[in-house]
Amino acid sequence: MTTSTVKCLVWDLDDTLWDGVLLEGDQPRPREDAMRTLRTLDHRGILHAVASRGHYDTVLRHLTHHRLDDLFCAVQVGWGTKSAAIVRVADELNIAAGALAFVDNDTAELAEVSGALPSVRCYPAEQVAALPDLEEFRPPFVTAESRRRRSFYQTDHRRRTAEQDAGVPAPEFLASLDLEMTVRRAGPDDLARVHELTLRTHQLNTTGRTYDLDELRELTASPGHEVLVAELADRFGEYGTIGLAVTELAGEDSILLLLLTSCRVMSRGAGGALLDHLVHTALAAGKRPVAHYTPTPVNRIMLITLRFAGYEVQEENEATLVLAVDPAKPPMSRPTAVRVNRWS
Repeated sequence: MTTSTVKCLVWDLDDTLWDGVLLEGDQPRPREDAMRTLRTLDHRGILHAVASRGHYDTVLRHLTHHRLDDLFCAVQVGWGTKSAAIVRVADELNIAAGALAFVDNDTAELAEVSGALPSVRCYPAEQVAALPDLEEFRPPFVTAESRRRRSFYQTDHRRRTAEQDAGVPAPEFLASLDLEMTVRRAGPDDLARVHELTLRTHQLNTTGRTYDLDELRELTASPGHEVLVAELADRFGEYGTIGLAVTELAGEDSILLLLLTSCRVMSRGAGGALLDHLVHTALAAGKRPVAHYTPTPVNRIMLITLRFAGYEVQEENEATLVLAVDPAKPPMSRPTAVRVNRWS
């Protein structure tokens, strides 16, 4: 059985990232083995966050002094339970708890988190140096985009801060972002990132299916299939490659075998914009848009997205729903804050 890759490692600080306690007047340097683990996992595209006890300002000053503040995408410091802090990290980064790991020197804290959040993988501080060698911390591929993942999340933090400071309704702020999606055929250089997306994306995946690299090469080379990737950018910067669509061209049907968009862009309406683009592209080519949907424990939002795009259930069995858009009743393009461009 393949172990799923950790997306974010959440750190306790005192006597874990460093030896010492800030509130007791210590000014500890980060442990060398902890720094190696931080850098190694960051290079692999695994995020870092903090869930620790203490005063936020004191902790942030110490992290900044050692030039570590930029390595952490979320910092939760206070006096509540560690499990509550980890839940806030998951919410802030929009990452499921099952994709988080936690490291702490205190066995009671580890037990508290394990009891409250059994899907979070927990490790004692003495194991810090060995974490990069564990399967769950070794993504199958390290792509150029995965090395930039931290910067994508930090840019998104700036977006959220700007939204809070703007004090306007969410739709108005969304419209101000100048969101632009580029949809294009996947090429050889995209395959590792596309494979990574299928492994990492769960909530916004129509079937929960993954493709290995050989399958993706065959699909991109097949005249009967189309593999498209979607990239997103706005006035704050790039989101990177955030979407994938795999379509089979069969007779008069354009069959969507797999659609997924990164959870990072859930609030941007990217999934709906990409699907709307695919539907109208198929209709313009004289094809009936068909989609396959396989329910998973977390992807019901994709069925809702399909229904809003005009897909109606045609067939239903234990594993898969087959949905289609009636070409005689083409759906109206829905208003969206995302402008979509198509490249060959």
